[in-house]
Amino acid sequence: MTDAVITEYAGAKGGRVTRYYQYTRNGIRVLDGKRILKRLYLFDPSSNMMTECDIRREDKILRRFLFDPYGMIEETFSFGHSPRKFRYENGGRQIVMREGGDFGAVGKTFTFEQQGISETAYGRNGEIERVFAFTPGDDAIIERSGGWYGDVDRTLGFEGIRASLFSEPEAFLQFLMFTEMSPTERDADVQEQVAQIRGESPGSAGRSKYAYTGTRHTPASEERTAGRAPVRSDVRAGAGPVASSRTRSRGPDDFSIDFIQDGDRSPDDTSQDTPPEPKRSSEISFEERWKNSQPDPKKLSKGKSAEISYEERRQGRSS
Repeated sequence: MTDAVITEYAGAKGGRVTRYYQYTRNGIRVLDGKRILKRLYLFDPSSNMMTECDIRREDKILRRFLFDPYGMIEETFSFGHSPRKFRYENGGRQIVMREGGDFGAVGKTFTFEQQGISETAYGRNGEIERVFAFTPGDDAIIERSGGWYGDVDRTLGFEGIRASLFSEPEAFLQFLMFTEMSPTERDADVQEQVAQIRGESPGSAGRSKYAYTGTRHTPASEERTAGRAPVRSDVRAGAGPVASSRTRSRGPDDFSIDFIQDGDRSPDDTSQDTPPEPKRSSEISFEERWKNSQPDPKKLSKGKSAEISYEERRQGRSS
């Protein structure tokens, strides 16, 4: 007998596959879009219980869901996660979820209607948060946000099993538990989509696409290239042109930097090849300091007023 498979699509059916659910007699295997096992649920019909186990160790229990005629209680075995209790009300046509047990605050309300199940968060004044609509073909459940005509968040397609199986309260609670996505899984899915949009590989999420990915410069390569003289491009008597550093062939381990001697010197630069060594402050005399602080008379222009003689100034003042 072939196991039933529930395929979860992001948005409408036929879109990007986010998860697979392998529904068997013994339990449910939750796989991501690459068919990698992410969660494992086992059934215990004798005790009317569903258990979430560690995918690496099936004997390690992460969560346990206990069903009774009044609803379901979720037992958590991880620190910081409070239990949730679901109770049937209004003749089984409504489920009320409380955080922390029987006397916890009301978190959400699930109402069974003709076309599906609506979810209302406490404090929204009766406004619907999302709905689970069963398609007429009984082969899919569409999750919409905001109401019966809201945007399609995801679609679950059924193969080998009917969607209406989860229209009853107890079965719907099972469906709700194994299809909910944890914050960690949600963040991982978002990061994967961001990486695909940026054109990065799945393992490079969070790393800049402009990062250097070539061979790194190691100390060993520095020793190999140490003392290497720059190659000049000139013509010798009786010999052909010597290959320059720009055109010489490079090996895979050649990490040397192209160096053109005097390449950054201007044609009018007549300064010495090596600048003078700087002096210590105690070695500089007062006269040298004073001379360096005075402006250079060669660099200062006289200005137009210096061309006017004293007599011309005096005549202009007396007139």
